[in-house]
Amino acid sequence: MKINGNAIKPGNVIEHDKSLWVAVKTAHVKPGKGGAFAQVELKNLLDGRKLNERFRSSDTVERVTLEQKEFQFLYAQDEMLVFMDAKNYEQIELHRDFVGEERIQFLQDGMEVTVEFHEDRPIGIELPDTVVLEIVEADGVVKGQTASSSYKPAKASNGMRIMIPPYMGTGERVLVSTETGEYMRRAD
Repeated sequence: MKINGNAIKPGNVIEHDKSLWVAVKTAHVKPGKGGAFAQVELKNLLDGRKLNERFRSSDTVERVTLEQKEFQFLYAQDEMLVFMDAKNYEQIELHRDFVGEERIQFLQDGMEVTVEFHEDRPIGIELPDTVVLEIVEADGVVKGQTASSSYKPAKASNGMRIMIPPYMGTGERVLVSTETGEYMRRAD
C-alpha cells in the first residue's frame, strides 16, 4: 500500500532502498523556506542499521504489512531454536542471534510466541509480556532493612539474577517482565 511520506508514523514498516525499515521516530518540520517534510528515523529490520531520512509530502513509500503467526517454542538444538506453528504443526528453526541472547533466557518449553513474517520470511519475534520463574537461590534478610525501600539479589530457575523483596526466599514463584528483566510480583 502506497502512502505519502508525511503520513509515516512510528511503528510503520516501510520498504525503502530495497530493504525493510521500521519507523522509530518521526518529526514534522516546517522550515521558513521551502515545503514541509517529515524527518524519520528508520531502523533496518534485517540487519539493524539506522538511518535518518527526509520525506516530503509529494514522496510516496510502500507501507508493508507483516503477517503474524502464533508459534510454540519446542527446544534448542546447537545454534538453532525450534518453534512449531500452533495451527498446522509445521516447524521452523530460528538462529539464536535472530532471537537474541537476552530474550532466549526467557524461553520455556511450550511457550507461545508471535513470529512476524514478510513474504514467508521471519523478520521478528515477540515474547509474552511476562514469564513465571522460580527462585532457586536467594540471599538472607539483612536485619534493619525495611520491605518498602530495599530488594535483595536472587537467582532464578533460568540462571538470571533478579532483585526480589526481602520477605521472599528460595522456592517462590515470581512474575518477571520479559521487556526489562525485572521482578513484577509473586506468581499466583
